[in-house]
Amino acid sequence: MGRRDRRELMIAFTLKRLAGLVVTLFVASFVVYDSIYLSPGSPETLLFGARQPTPEVRAAVRAHLGLDQSFLTRYGHWLSDILSGNFGTSLISQQPVAERISGPLTITLALVAYAALLIIIVGVGLGLVSALSPGGVDLALTGVVSMATAIPAFVASSLTISVFSVGLGWFPAYGLQPSFSGWFSSLTLPAVSLAVIACGLVARVTRATAREQVLSEHFQTAVSRGISRPRAIRSHVLRNSAGPVVVITGVQIASLFSGAVVVEQAFGLGGLGQLLISSVQQKDFTVVQAISLIIVVAFVVLNLLADLIAAAIDPRVRKGVAA
Repeated sequence: MGRRDRRELMIAFTLKRLAGLVVTLFVASFVVYDSIYLSPGSPETLLFGARQPTPEVRAAVRAHLGLDQSFLTRYGHWLSDILSGNFGTSLISQQPVAERISGPLTITLALVAYAALLIIIVGVGLGLVSALSPGGVDLALTGVVSMATAIPAFVASSLTISVFSVGLGWFPAYGLQPSFSGWFSSLTLPAVSLAVIACGLVARVTRATAREQVLSEHFQTAVSRGISRPRAIRSHVLRNSAGPVVVITGVQIASLFSGAVVVEQAFGLGGLGQLLISSVQQKDFTVVQAISLIIVVAFVVLNLLADLIAAAIDPRVRKGVAA
């Protein structure tokens, strides 16, 4: 296959994925908007609290909030505002939602980036070492990986706090410390707790795909022809294993945004997940909608990026979609 054919396949693959992305985000936005307004309570009830307004006042408030319009009309206005960068106004604090979530979003992005780095280094690293070191090393690492995949985030949070914060005093147990080094120290235990299951899953997939390549005929033939083992590993094992590993790693990193809700609450980080929980409890509809949509968009976009990287690395992915 020539370079032009490969480029055309990649373009076709990208366009199909982008079309799927647009449809998915449109459906997700509709579900997010619909589910919020189907929940018990209503925005005007939240604003009035225990007071009983007159019908005229209630009607005026509903008109101000656009609740007197049809559902599809309200959804259309909301989606148009979202696309223009206007997330609305918080019903509780009366701040613009974009301003309300900017600080917590920064914390969550830092936590997810830290956890993603751990997944890539530890998860892929353990899988490769296990695949390339049969025997005792493989058995020991397989046991560690099996344990990691069985530890939920809230259990990992409790364990890391008990051991590394309360017991050893190495890291803070709650909140964010000022300065860059303080953030690094404060986010270490949350990132480990958030990444532990994903590291195990990535390591398991990496081990399986890399071991399959090590046992394959083309790898054994390359080694028997005098190609050094490190070079054969780079040329055959790593390259042919990269596609599935990139995909599973992308899925796990994308899922970190939803898992951050539990971890941020346990460590009191004040991130997007903690804000989501408090906003749900307060029925701050506009903030809940914005955070839910951000989580969905992050998940879908990160999965798309993983698919594109995998397709760029592994031609078999492109061919499968183009077929």
